[in-house]
Amino acid sequence: MISSKSKIACLTIVTLLICVLSSCVKFPDRRRGTEGKEGYPAIFKYPFKDEVKDIKAEIIIETDGTANLNLTTTDIPPLKYNKSWLLMLTQDDCRQDAFSSTWAAINGKPMSYRYFYDIAHLLANDLPPDLVKTGKTLGSTDGTGKEVRFTFTTTLAPQWSWMDAKSEVNKIETTNLYRFFMKTGLVWSNVIEMLNYGISVAFHDVNTKAVDNRDSVVHHLNISQNIIIERLSGRGCKVLAEPNGNKTYLAAGNDFSPIKIMTAQTGAEAIYPFKVNNDLYKKVVNRVFYNQNSLKSEIDRVLRLSKTDRPIVHAGVHGTGMDWASFLLWLNNTHGKDGSDSLWMTSLEEYYEYNYYRLNGNISKSVSGNSVRLTIDIPMEQYFYYPSLTINVKGLTKNQVISLTSSEQITGISYGDYAGGLMINIDCRQFLRQLATHYVERYEKGKSEFTLLDARYFVEMLKESAGKQALLSRLK
Repeated sequence: MISSKSKIACLTIVTLLICVLSSCVKFPDRRRGTEGKEGYPAIFKYPFKDEVKDIKAEIIIETDGTANLNLTTTDIPPLKYNKSWLLMLTQDDCRQDAFSSTWAAINGKPMSYRYFYDIAHLLANDLPPDLVKTGKTLGSTDGTGKEVRFTFTTTLAPQWSWMDAKSEVNKIETTNLYRFFMKTGLVWSNVIEMLNYGISVAFHDVNTKAVDNRDSVVHHLNISQNIIIERLSGRGCKVLAEPNGNKTYLAAGNDFSPIKIMTAQTGAEAIYPFKVNNDLYKKVVNRVFYNQNSLKSEIDRVLRLSKTDRPIVHAGVHGTGMDWASFLLWLNNTHGKDGSDSLWMTSLEEYYEYNYYRLNGNISKSVSGNSVRLTIDIPMEQYFYYPSLTINVKGLTKNQVISLTSSEQITGISYGDYAGGLMINIDCRQFLRQLATHYVERYEKGKSEFTLLDARYFVEMLKESAGKQALLSRLK
C-alpha cells in the first residue's frame, strides 16, 4: 500500500513525469510464460571473464603545424571528462526498484506509481497499466557532445534464492496484476541488464546469523563472491556497502582481499577528488541517507565551494519511486546534459578504478614533425571493469588537429577542447562492439523509440570505423 504522503509526493511531480505510453515494443506475442523461454528477446551477458587486463595503447595526433608539440604536456584530470564535481548514489538491500525505478528513470524507460517489473516484462511489452516516464534519458556529456548516462551502485544478495526467481510474463491478463507486485528483491536477469549500462554492484548483507563474527562474515563474503562470479559471467565484486551500521562488515572487508573500497554512514571519510593523492585502497567512504530536499541543499552547499574544496556528494538510498525519479530529472536539467553539464554521476566502483588509473597509469609522448604519439599504459587489478580515461593535452586545441587515430586496444574515443587545451576520452573495453551490436539487434526486433535511443547510445560509444558506420546505417 502507498502512504498518503507518498501519494502526495507522486502528484507533485506529475507535471514533470506524466507521459503515458501509447505504443511499446512489438515482440512476438505469447499468451503467457516465464523468463528464458523461447520467443523472448535475449539479454546480453557481457563476458567479464574475458575482459582486458593491463592495457598498452597508442594515440597518434596529426596537427596543422601551428602548435609547438615539444611544449605540449599531458595529464589525467581528477574527474573524468574534466567535470568539476562528483555525485554517487548507492542503493541498498538489492531492491527490485533499483531496476524498475532508478535504472528505468535514468534510461528513459516506463515506470509505475504502484507496481514493479523485470527486464523480461519490459522486453515482452508486458507492463503495469499506470505507466509514466521522464520523457528522456538522464545524464551528462563527455565534454565533446556525447551522452554519458548517470550510473549508480546497487547492492546484491547472492546467497538468497529469490535472486534466481523467474519472471512471469502474461500479456493478456489485465486484471490480475500479481506478477507486478514487488518481489523480495532484484533478480539476476535485471542485474545483467543493468551492468550493460555501467551500473555497479556491491556486497551488503551476507546470509549468516553470526553477523558480529568477523570470520563468519568473511567466509560468507567468499561464498557470495563465488555466486556473483558464476551468475555474472566472471564479474567479481570489489565494493562493500556496510549494512545496518554493522562495523563487523568493515572489519571483514579489510580481511577479504577482493574488496578494494567500502562505504558507510559513520566512521567514514569524506573524499575530495581534487586533493586525492592515494589509490583509496580499503578506504571507507562517507555516505548520507538524504531525502531529495536535503540532498539538493547539500549539492548547493558543495557547489558554493571552490572546485578543489568540493567533497564527493554520496547519497545512500533504500527504496526509490517517483520522488527519486523527479530528483534525477532535476539533476539532469540543472547540473547534467540539459543544464550546466558540470556533473559526473557515477558509481563508487568506477570512481575507484578511474582514480587508480590516474595515479598508477603512465602517458609517454614522442614527437615527429607535426605528429605526436601518446603511449598509454593502464595497469589493472583483479575485478577491474572500467578501463577508460580522460587525457588532457595542454598546448594543443581541436582546431589544430588534422586527424586523431588510435591502436586497436582503444575501442571508443572522443576528443574536443576543454579550458586548458585538448581533451581525449578513451574506452578500452574489449567487447564494446558486441555490446553495441546487441542493442542494434534488439532495436531491429521491435523498432520502438526507447530501443532506438539505446542502440544509438551504445553505438556512439564506439570509435569511428567502418563497423560503426555499418551499425549506424541499420538504425536509419
